[in-house]
Amino acid sequence: MSFKTTFWIRFSIFNLMLVALLGLLMRYKILFEFPLLDQKSVQHSHSHFAFAGWVTHTLMTLLIAFLQKHNTLNKIALKKYNLILIGNLICSYVMLISFIMQGYGAISITFSTLSIFVSYWFAYVFFKDCKQLETTSVATKWFKAALFFNVISSLGTFALAYMMATKNIHQNEYLASIYYYLHFQYNGWFFFACMGLLLDYLKVTIYSKRIYSQSFVLLFWSCIAGYFLSTLWLDLPLLIYILTAISAIVQVVVWYLLFKTTIFKENKSIFVNLPNYLKYLILFISFALSAKFLLQLGSTVPAISKLAFGFRPIIIAYLHLILLAIISLFLLFYIYVNDFIAVNKKTVLGLVLFSIGVVLNEVVLGIQGVASFSYTLIPFINEALFGIAILLFASILWTTFFTKKG
Repeated sequence: MSFKTTFWIRFSIFNLMLVALLGLLMRYKILFEFPLLDQKSVQHSHSHFAFAGWVTHTLMTLLIAFLQKHNTLNKIALKKYNLILIGNLICSYVMLISFIMQGYGAISITFSTLSIFVSYWFAYVFFKDCKQLETTSVATKWFKAALFFNVISSLGTFALAYMMATKNIHQNEYLASIYYYLHFQYNGWFFFACMGLLLDYLKVTIYSKRIYSQSFVLLFWSCIAGYFLSTLWLDLPLLIYILTAISAIVQVVVWYLLFKTTIFKENKSIFVNLPNYLKYLILFISFALSAKFLLQLGSTVPAISKLAFGFRPIIIAYLHLILLAIISLFLLFYIYVNDFIAVNKKTVLGLVLFSIGVVLNEVVLGIQGVASFSYTLIPFINEALFGIAILLFASILWTTFFTKKG
């Protein structure tokens, strides 16, 4: 069996639908009685499956498609990647069910650990195959950095496992481990892989402007220093705080230069010729990413940092900004622009409605977050979020029905 990108991408869309279904269930439980399911267990299932079943599966598939595209001399045998993706999906589906059934239990912890080893397996094989590629695409080093961050992010989960096993849990270390994992997943693995995909789509090579190689180096090191943006609530030494603030400034400046002077300016014809729905989508993703970098910079101000980490709605809004408005929408943009699924009126309608749902979700979560500063209750806010969750689920369910080519 050769590697078929479209086959595995159909799993991605289906898995996104399951993520949306779990999100809908959580919103339902906030408003109505549903004693059969525990909210915390559904939340764990939702987050683990979103990471492994949706984002990681899709990124792995698209990175393999990159190898396939540049494997001009047929030096790389791609069949082995089918087994890796099957392993990742098995872990994802078992986590999906086991977290709902038992929360953090023997089965869910075992398969969470196995999914980490599958990611190591993928990283090792991908790094090995990259050596055989004869390509000038700049994307290769972005992908390698992404996989490096994916591997080191697992140290956070192992630290958590050690604390739980020894029953020696301290609040600060516990939270620092969680944020370590999340930071290197969101800002490392997810972001660098997506940037690699974008730059390869734009045909940026190692011979292109120096800004691309310079931005890679700056963003790589600022990602490592940027971890401490997630731990500003700790009493950090002054030197680390200064380095953290510098990393936040660097990310804003580098993204501004990439966005304004290179990516869109040099490739204007590519974006102008996109269908309108994809044109608006990439603009919204760019706006969301700009907001993310500015919010990170704002969090270096101690007063703002205390507010951000002190209110759960703010954290939820920020995490959804990254996972939904930036990462998920970009992956969908990339899937549609490369015709990895059948692009027709029905699937386009699904994407447009899903995108509208993401925008509305972020707006309402943002309002809820800002209102939480003054402990103001917004009337019908949970009902609005439930309605948006229905839209997100219904739109991606609609798309799932029409993803099969032909």
